Amino acid sequence: MNIKTFLTLAALMAVSGLLAGCSTNPATGRTQFAALMSPQQEKQVGAEEHPNIIAQYGEYDNARVQSYVRQIGMRVTRNTERPNVDYKFYVLDTPMVNAFALPGGYIYISRGLLAIADNEAELAAVLGHEAGHITGRHSAERYSRSVVTQLGAGLLAAAVDSAGVSQALGLGSDLYLKSYSRSQENEADTLGIRYLSRNGYDSSAMTTFLENLQRASAFEAMENGSSSSAAGVSYFSTHPATSDRVAKTASETLGGQNNGETNRNAYLDVIDGITYGDSAKQGFVRGSDFIHPSIGFKFSVPDGFKIINQPAQVIATSRDKSVLLFDFAANKAGQTPMAYLQNVWMKGEGVKNAEAITINGMPAATAAFAGTINKVPMTIRLIAIRFSAQSFARFQIAIPNTATGSMVDALKRSSYSFVKLSPDQKAGYKPYHLKIVTAKPGDNVTSMAASFPYKSLNEERFRMLNGMEPQENVTAGERYKVIMAP
Repeated sequence: MNIKTFLTLAALMAVSGLLAGCSTNPATGRTQFAALMSPQQEKQVGAEEHPNIIAQYGEYDNARVQSYVRQIGMRVTRNTERPNVDYKFYVLDTPMVNAFALPGGYIYISRGLLAIADNEAELAAVLGHEAGHITGRHSAERYSRSVVTQLGAGLLAAAVDSAGVSQALGLGSDLYLKSYSRSQENEADTLGIRYLSRNGYDSSAMTTFLENLQRASAFEAMENGSSSSAAGVSYFSTHPATSDRVAKTASETLGGQNNGETNRNAYLDVIDGITYGDSAKQGFVRGSDFIHPSIGFKFSVPDGFKIINQPAQVIATSRDKSVLLFDFAANKAGQTPMAYLQNVWMKGEGVKNAEAITINGMPAATAAFAGTINKVPMTIRLIAIRFSAQSFARFQIAIPNTATGSMVDALKRSSYSFVKLSPDQKAGYKPYHLKIVTAKPGDNVTSMAASFPYKSLNEERFRMLNGMEPQENVTAGERYKVIMAP
C-alpha cells in the first residue's frame, strides 16, 4: 500500500468516525449530524456573540416595543421541543428588514422588520421561524459539517498532494456557511407554523409575512433602480423569500388553524410612533444633505447623487461614476491634518501636492492624484478635517476624467459644506416615524400617502408598508401605516 492510498483511507475513516455521531432531532424528526457543537457550546457561542451584535446595531430604545416583542416571543416558544433553551428576544435599532438567531436561544428582530409586519401573528411567525432554526439546531449542524468538510479537505489534500482539493472544498464550506440551506429554511418555516398553531395564532401568518417581504424587496429594488425580479425574491442572503417558499407555507397551513389570533389592532398600537428609517444615532439623509445629530455634523452632496448610509461610512454616487466617500479616523498622535494626510493616511505614497486649508473654521489638508477605479481613469482627491483633538473627518472623492467642470465644482463644494452642528441644531433634527391612522370616507392611496416626506414613490411605499396589491385601494374605517416627519 503506497502512502497516498494510506492517507486517503485515513481521511475516509476520520470523516466516517465523525459522521457516526448523528442523532435524531426531536423537533424535526430527522437524523442530523450536529455532534461537534453541544447544547452547552451553543449557549457559550450565543453568550459570546451577543455583545458583538448589540455593539454593531444597538438595541432600539423603546421599552414598550422591547417588552411587547419579548412577550410575543416567550408565548410562541413556550412549547418547543427544546424546553431547556433559555430564549431571549431583542429589537435592534436598524432600519434594515431583518431577523436572525444565535445558538443558545438569542433571537433578534429589527425595527425595520416591525414596520413591514401587519399584525401580531406575523411578528410571532418571524420569531417562531427563528426559534425553528434553534430547535432544529441548524447552526450546530452547519458548524459540524463545516469542520468535517475542512478536515476532509486537509486530509485529502495531503493524500493526493494537491492544494487545489483543499481550496475547492474550503470554498464550498465557506459558501455553505454564508446562508442556511434551502432545507433548513423550509424546516424553520414548518416549525414556525407549528409554533403559531400550537400557541393559538393564525398559522397562515407565515405566508402573509413572506408575501410582505416580497413586496418590501421589490420596493427596495424599485427605489434603488435595479430589477425587481432580481431583488424581489430574496430576504437578504440568509432568508430567501422565494415564490416556492411562499407556496410551500401556504400549502402547509391549508386545513390548519387559520382562525387563530392575529391581534392586528394590538400590534398597530405598539408600533405607532416607532422610528422609521435611520435614527439620530445612525445619521440620516434629508434631500441632498447627510446629517448626524448624535455626532454633530452635516454636509451636502451634489444634486442627483444617491446617498448610502453605512455603519462605518457614507457613500454618495452619481450616474457619471463620480463617488464621494466620507468617514472618520482616529487622531491618536494629535497630529495636524497635513501631517496625518502625509504620514498616516498616504504614508509611503509620496504625496507632493498636499496643501493646508480651512473648512468652516476647522484646520484641514487636501491632496489630489491620478488613479483608476473599476478601470475608469479618475482624479482622486483626499480631504482630512480636524473634527476634534481625537478624530479626523475624511472625504475621498473620485472624479472621472470625463467629468464636467460644473461637476468638479459641485464636489468641491460638498467637502467645503462640512460643518459642525450647534446643540440647538442637533436637537432640531429628528428622524421620521411611523404613525397609525384610520382612513376616512373619501380617502384613497394618494391622499393617505400625501404626508410621506419623500420626493418620489410615496404611493408605492404606502402599498408596501400596508401589504396592498397594486390596484387595491384603502377602506374607510380601516387602520393604515403612514410615515411622518417630526
